[in-house]
Amino acid sequence: MNLVKTVALLGILSALLVTVSYWLIGGTTGATIGLLLAAIMNLGSWFFSDKIALAAYNAQPVSQAEAPGIYEIVERLCDRARLPMPAVYIIPTASANAFATGRDPHHAAVAVTEGIMRILPEDELEGVIAHELSHIKNRDTFTQAVAATIAGGISWLTQIASYSMWFGGGSRNDNRANPVVMLLTIMLAPVAASIVQMAISRTREFAADAGAGNLTGNPRALAQALQRLEQNARQMPLNANPAFAPLLIINGFSGRMMANLFSTHPSTEARIEKLLQLEQKLLG
Repeated sequence: MNLVKTVALLGILSALLVTVSYWLIGGTTGATIGLLLAAIMNLGSWFFSDKIALAAYNAQPVSQAEAPGIYEIVERLCDRARLPMPAVYIIPTASANAFATGRDPHHAAVAVTEGIMRILPEDELEGVIAHELSHIKNRDTFTQAVAATIAGGISWLTQIASYSMWFGGGSRNDNRANPVVMLLTIMLAPVAASIVQMAISRTREFAADAGAGNLTGNPRALAQALQRLEQNARQMPLNANPAFAPLLIINGFSGRMMANLFSTHPSTEARIEKLLQLEQKLLG
């Protein structure tokens, strides 16, 4: 069911890109350009999603000799999950976070911050890594990268249109002659794209949490890690392009009512509750 929902949301996001192109570029030509942009972005995400995400967070590749502790955890969990070993990256920041990326399990990477390695004990760090490997196994990493790329494209188009509208003297295309439609598109399209992108992310987080709990056999450790990470994220958020925020294991706004409405993740409280319910089932 989650897969069907995710595919439907990606379809909506691509359709939104075509619609924005129709109104901002103009008519059939604009819609055609939108379709081409969607195809190019999806193809680009297929081949370059890992490189784009890693560059966005300045993640640096490390060898087993450079980070033996992380490598040991990743190797152990990959053997248990029957996954190929992903590339391992470290993000040079005191903020505590992690993410996975890549188009499939054979072309994947796991990135952790220096901060997360400092504040989490080994069992909790194992839970976080298991969460990221679950994303890889479920191919969520590619799905989220496509969503981020399309949402970013919509934001770029509306920004260019905004500059053109205010500083370019208006459009010569009859299909774009209505300034009210253009203004509404410029204002609402990025918001709509972000909401759909966030919904895609939320459909994947609970499944990755459950996958991690089953993989480690210790859902409580991940629940405790999420608690620590939320507190850290409020004090030291991992700043980068907001389009890639859904990749992170946690954001800095979970649990606040208004922020949760527009969050890339379910509330931390809800995630912890489900993990503790899973613990009871495993014990049970």
